Amino acid sequence: MKKLKALVIGATGATGRELVNLLINDEDFDQVSIFVRKAPELEHEKLKIHTIDFNEIKRHKDLIKGDILFSALGTTKKEAGGKQRQYIIDYTYQYEFAKIAAENGVDQLSLVSSIGANPKSFMFYPKMKGELESDVKKLKFKKIDIFQPPILIRQPEIIRKGEKKAISIIQKLNKLGILKSQQPLMVSNLAERMVKTAKTNSKEKVNTYLPKELFN
Repeated sequence: MKKLKALVIGATGATGRELVNLLINDEDFDQVSIFVRKAPELEHEKLKIHTIDFNEIKRHKDLIKGDILFSALGTTKKEAGGKQRQYIIDYTYQYEFAKIAAENGVDQLSLVSSIGANPKSFMFYPKMKGELESDVKKLKFKKIDIFQPPILIRQPEIIRKGEKKAISIIQKLNKLGILKSQQPLMVSNLAERMVKTAKTNSKEKVNTYLPKELFN
């Protein structure tokens, strides 16, 4: 098996951190290029850090080359400063980056989406995620893995108060046998599944993984 070159956006986020750590320690990958707005304090012989302006992604087209794009970029409405800004980060940046990657011959896309993603939804967040899923499927990747995780358990130092409360409630319901399909998932477990799946052959171009499949 040839050594792989990974591209990562969302590398400083909860899932992205785990992905980068796994990839730089995976012998099947000999290069990991991350694209960030602010460089993290991380050094490794395999790691290439590209500090870019995501509003000017096309300017960085020549850097977006490799074998697999891991797309884990995302924010909240509050952190973004409103729905419009959240849409730009969660949809526009990811779609435009994926589009360039596909045009540059990147074979695979591994995308973090969300449970309930649906382009026809009346709710903003699942509709946005659904639109992104629908549009990246039209790009010329040879293989697309879409992950629709339930609420994620992020690292202790960055988990939000609201997330803690929601996770606690769901876990209590899970013990009663309620909402078992939506039990919270560790970001480390999601990242592990993404890397493993990226190295697995598939007969289908598009593979969507629901929460129940992520726990198997």
